Amino acid sequence: MTARRGSRRLVPAFLATAGRTQPTRNTLDRLTVLSAATSQVPEGLEPAQRRLAVLVHGGALSLAEAAAYLGLPVSVVRVLVADVVDSGHLCARAPIPEAERPEPQLLERLLSGLRTLREPQVPGER
Repeated sequence: MTARRGSRRLVPAFLATAGRTQPTRNTLDRLTVLSAATSQVPEGLEPAQRRLAVLVHGGALSLAEAAAYLGLPVSVVRVLVADVVDSGHLCARAPIPEAERPEPQLLERLLSGLRTLREPQVPGER
C-alpha cells in the first residue's frame, strides 16, 4: 500500500536526527554545496546519514536539493549534514557569493558562441 501524496509521514522527520534540532556547525546554508569526501560510501552511518552519503556520491548537490531528494525538511538535513561532515565522510562548501558570479549577459554570449561552434560549417552537412 502506498501513502497518499501530501499525507503525513509515518515516522516524524526529527527522529532522523535522534531528536536534535540544532546542527553542530552554524555555517550550513540551504545553498551549501555538498560533495563526497571519499570514493566509497562509508560504513557505520545511521540510515538517514547513509541515504545522504549515497545521494551525494552521485554528484555535488546543494543542501536544499538533498533535502528535496530525501523528502526531509531542510532543518533536519542541516543536522544530518553537520554530523556527516564532522565524521569526515562529506565535504561542504559555501555557495559562490553573488558578487563573484559571472554576469548573465556574458554567460548568454558564451552560450551563443558555443551553439555557433556546434552548427555545421557547410550547409547540408551534419
